[in-house]
Amino acid sequence: MFTHLSLRLRIFLFFAFLALATSALAIAGLVLGYTRLGEDHALSAFVIAGVIAVAAILALTTWIWVLFDENVARPVERLAAEMRARAHAEVTHDIDHEAAKYLGDLGTAAAAVTRDLTETRNAMAMAVGRETARLGLEKSRLETLLAEVPLGVLFCAPDHTVVLYNARAVDILGASEALGLNRPLHHLLMPGPIRQAYDRLRTAGDGEGADILCATREDARLLEARMNLLSLEGQETDGPGYVLTLRDVSEDLGVHAERAALLERVITAATDALPDLPEGRRAALDATLSDVTTRKAATDTAWWPMEALPLGDLATALRARLARRDIGLAADLPARRIRCDGYAITRLLERLARGWSDLGATGVTLGAAHVGERAVTLSLGADVPAPDRATLDGWLAKPLSPGFAHFTGGDVQATHGTRVTLAHGGAALHLSLPLAFPRTTPPARAMQYDFDLLRAALPAELSEARLSQLNFVIFDTETTGLNPQVDEICQIAAVRVVNGRIRAEERFDMLVNPGRKIPAAATEVHHVTNEMVADAPDVATALTRFHRFADNNVLVAHNAPFDMAFLQRREAEIGQRFDQPILDTVLLSAILFGQSAEHTLDALCHRLAITIPEAERHTAIGDALATGEAFARMIPMMEAADLSTLGAVIKAFDRHARLIRHLN
Repeated sequence: MFTHLSLRLRIFLFFAFLALATSALAIAGLVLGYTRLGEDHALSAFVIAGVIAVAAILALTTWIWVLFDENVARPVERLAAEMRARAHAEVTHDIDHEAAKYLGDLGTAAAAVTRDLTETRNAMAMAVGRETARLGLEKSRLETLLAEVPLGVLFCAPDHTVVLYNARAVDILGASEALGLNRPLHHLLMPGPIRQAYDRLRTAGDGEGADILCATREDARLLEARMNLLSLEGQETDGPGYVLTLRDVSEDLGVHAERAALLERVITAATDALPDLPEGRRAALDATLSDVTTRKAATDTAWWPMEALPLGDLATALRARLARRDIGLAADLPARRIRCDGYAITRLLERLARGWSDLGATGVTLGAAHVGERAVTLSLGADVPAPDRATLDGWLAKPLSPGFAHFTGGDVQATHGTRVTLAHGGAALHLSLPLAFPRTTPPARAMQYDFDLLRAALPAELSEARLSQLNFVIFDTETTGLNPQVDEICQIAAVRVVNGRIRAEERFDMLVNPGRKIPAAATEVHHVTNEMVADAPDVATALTRFHRFADNNVLVAHNAPFDMAFLQRREAEIGQRFDQPILDTVLLSAILFGQSAEHTLDALCHRLAITIPEAERHTAIGDALATGEAFARMIPMMEAADLSTLGAVIKAFDRHARLIRHLN
C-alpha cells in the first residue's frame, strides 16, 4: 500500500512511527510504574518524567531522521534521478557521486554503471551508424544497378499493388498518373493474365516463374512479362509478393506477324501457280516450297512468348473463368505440360465453351483425345452437338478480351501453329498443342554481391607507402559514347608520374578501332574520326598493351569510375586484371578544395595554374598530361594535409565518395 509513496516520505513515516511507538512505550512504562507505586503525591513527578522522555524521544528521532534524510534518502533519490537521466535522456557526463559519500560504494558503483552504459550506447550508435551507412551505400548501388536494367521491373505486393518500379518501367508503361507506389497494378495492365499466372504459381509452389503476355490498359500495347514469386520468409503478409520484368513487344510481334502473313501469302501464291509451270521449273519450285514450308512450320510459334503450362493448371484456370458464367467444367487430363501462352489458350477455350453454352449446353468437358510423343490433342465436349464450321469460325473471329481488342481466337491458332477442328461425328472440338519438355539448364543461382570488395584492403607495405615514393600511371580514354555497357574505346593515352614529377616522355598514346562507327556527336568532342581508327588495333590488343604499360603502377584518372568501366569490361577477354589501386582526381580535388567547389578538369587546372593547349583539350593524351600535371602538384598538398600515404588517401576517399555520382 506504500509502494506509490516516495522514498523520503516512506522513511519519514518510518521514523514518525518509531517516535510515536517509543513515546507510547515510555508513557506506558511510567503509567505502569505509577500504578505499582500507589502514591498520589508522585503523580506530578511521573508526568514531568513522561513529558521529558517523550520530548527527548521526539527530538532524538527527529535529529536522526534529518541526518538520515540528508545523507541517505536524498542522495539515493538524486542518484536514482541521475541514473534515470543517463538511461533515458541522452545525458552523457559522469555522475557527481560526492553527495553520496555516506552511501559507501553505491555512488561509485552507480557512476561506473552509467559510464559503462554511456560507452556501450555510444559504441552501439557508432556501429549502427556504420552499418546504416554501409546498407545505405549498398542500397544506393543496388538502386543504381536496378535503374540500369534494360527491362522494366515491378515489385508487387500480394494484393497486386506496386511497391517498387525502376526507370525503365516508367518508359515502358508511360508517365501515367496511374503509376506510383501503393497504386493498383490493374490501373496499368489488364489484370487477367497476371492474376491467372499469380494464382497458378502460388498453387504450384515449386519456385518456377511464368512467362506471360499482358497488355497495357491505356493503349493496349502488348508486353512480354516474366513473373517470379518472392519468398515468404520474413514476410508479414499471408501471400507472397512477386516481381514482374516487362518488355514491350508490340512492335516486334506486329512485325513478326506481318512477315509470317506475307510469307504465307507467297507460299499460297506459289502453290497455286505450281500446276501452270513447265515440268523442270515445277519440280525445282515444288522442292523449294516443301523446304520453306517445313522450315516455316518449325518457326511459326518460336516468336510468341510461351510457357510450360501443366494441363491441370489449364483446367483449373478454365474452370474458374467458366464458373463466373455458371458453366460447369469436368476435366480429365494427364499430368503433362504443354508449351503455350497460358492466358491466350484459356481465353480461347473459354470462348468456345461460352459459345457452346449459348447453343444450350449446360456443362462442358475437357480431356485429352490423344497424347503423342511431341503433342497432345485436347478435346472439348458438351451435352449438345458441336457447332458447324461456319459458327465455329464466327466464334474464332471475335476478340478474346477487351484488353486484347485486336487479338482473336484465329490469332491464337496462328501463334500456336494449330487449328480448332471438329471431331469425327461432330461430338467435340479438338485442339492440338505441343508438349513441353524440361530443358537441361544448370540450376539457378541467386545473384551474389559484396560491395565491400570495391574497398579491398591494400597490402600493408603499399598502404603505408608515401605518395611521393610511388609510381603512378595517369590515363584517359576517348570513347564512342557515354555508356560503358555498349560503347567502346576509340583512343587511350597515359603518362607516368615518378618521384612526384610527371615524366611526359614516358607516355602511351594509341588510337583504337572500336569495331563500330564513331557517332558524329562523339567526334565533335574528341576529334577522333572513323578514318583515323580504320587501321588501328582493336580494343583487346590496345588494352593488352596498356596493361603492360600500367602494370605495377597506381592508376590515376579524372572521374576514374567512368574510364575503369571500359577497362574492366574487357578483363576476361584479354586475360588480365586491372587490380592495382586506383585514385580519382575528382575526389582528390574535393578533399583539398572542398566539396562545394567545381571539380571538372578545367576547373582543377585553372586553380593549379595549369594551361591545357586548346588543340589538346578533349584528346586522350592532352587530358592525360593535364591530369598528370595536376596530380603531381596535388601530391605535396596532400602530404601537407596529413594524407601522405596511399592508405590515408583511400580512407579519405570514403568520406567524399558521393561525388562519384556527379560525373565531371
